[in-house]
Amino acid sequence: MATKDKADKMASDVAHMKELMKKKDDLEAEIKEFQDILDSQDGVGMSGPLVDAEGYPRSDIDVYTVRHARNKVICLQNDHKDLMKSIEQCLYKIHADARDHSNEELQTTSFPKPAAKSTSSEKKPFAKVDRVDAGSPSAVAGLEVNDLLIEFGSITAENFQNLQNIGKVVQHSAGRSLPVSVIRDEKEVRLSLTPQTWNGRGLLGCNILPLGR
Repeated sequence: MATKDKADKMASDVAHMKELMKKKDDLEAEIKEFQDILDSQDGVGMSGPLVDAEGYPRSDIDVYTVRHARNKVICLQNDHKDLMKSIEQCLYKIHADARDHSNEELQTTSFPKPAAKSTSSEKKPFAKVDRVDAGSPSAVAGLEVNDLLIEFGSITAENFQNLQNIGKVVQHSAGRSLPVSVIRDEKEVRLSLTPQTWNGRGLLGCNILPLGR
């Protein structure tokens, strides 16, 4: 009964995570809508002046529309920041539950974190993750510090030359799911990472170091 309760709890947490991710996507889409409005107002953005040189409201833009859009962007960005914290907490909880589940030698198909399997001797690591920012796309995907990269999209040890290879793949895959495989605790773990803008720097929110050859 205890095992079933844990499995039900994990399923509930995963469902909650999916709801949070849906809210995140909706928030980001709404933020983009208002940012597009600001761009359409002579590119005034979030900080462009609303008055002319003589101190009168600019006649080339709709000042009310700009003020409204700016206020909405600020409010939505604050909501997005809070939501990312909730996603981080939920993700941590799911991973903790998964470890407990694994300790009991159970498997579940409903949990999105990929199951570990024995590492193939043919797959060699070419880079190492030495930082993962909280709430980042990398953290949401399940990437962890000290993970050893063996596949990053189309990149493997056979064709990896430098970090620019990874950078190009990230740029070309912005907004799309990217298959990533790592070695963690001497096991291969497969992840799905979506490079995208968030409230931190870059599209990944992690730091990768090449391994010495």
